[in-house]
Amino acid sequence: MTIAKKKETRVFNITQLSTRAEENESSSIEGYAAVFNSKTNIGGWFDETIEPGAFARSLSENSDVRALFNHNWDNVLGRTKSGTLRLLEDAKGLNFHVDLPDTSVARDLSASMERGDINQCSFGFYVTEETWDYSVEPALRTIKEVDLYEISVVSIPAYDDTEASLVRSKELAQKVEVRKTLLKKIGNLLEEK
Repeated sequence: MTIAKKKETRVFNITQLSTRAEENESSSIEGYAAVFNSKTNIGGWFDETIEPGAFARSLSENSDVRALFNHNWDNVLGRTKSGTLRLLEDAKGLNFHVDLPDTSVARDLSASMERGDINQCSFGFYVTEETWDYSVEPALRTIKEVDLYEISVVSIPAYDDTEASLVRSKELAQKVEVRKTLLKKIGNLLEEK
């Protein structure tokens, strides 16, 4: 008995798949741009700590702080004035949450953060109140108050205790799971051929 060959085709509805760019549109970064009472050495010249409350006045008065990548003003990730950067001083330090734009800089940064290559922060400021202790070697500067103008996700931080992590929304996580399930079904159907 001869079985006639019959041409078969498979059609898959992939209209619900999201692009990688759409994934990054929904991502954000959160962490600590500065940590209180964490001593660091500044260029071998002196040690420095930041006192709790150092950002309070600046956060209440300055409504236009930017989030950057590596302190580069060409790489703006968010801004308090637009609502894409949120800053809060808590017991640990200067907490931030920035909603990433759909830009090549943000996508590249997200990829580096997913790999674990970049995970720390820094900040740009003018000191408005400080004390110095010259009785220790090296001298110790305690920052008591600053005018904050930017925070940055950086590859090389001055303070090692800072932290930054990539955050994905619940909606995005659900879309990723739907995509994985659909791709698995497609793979299973192709294997059956």
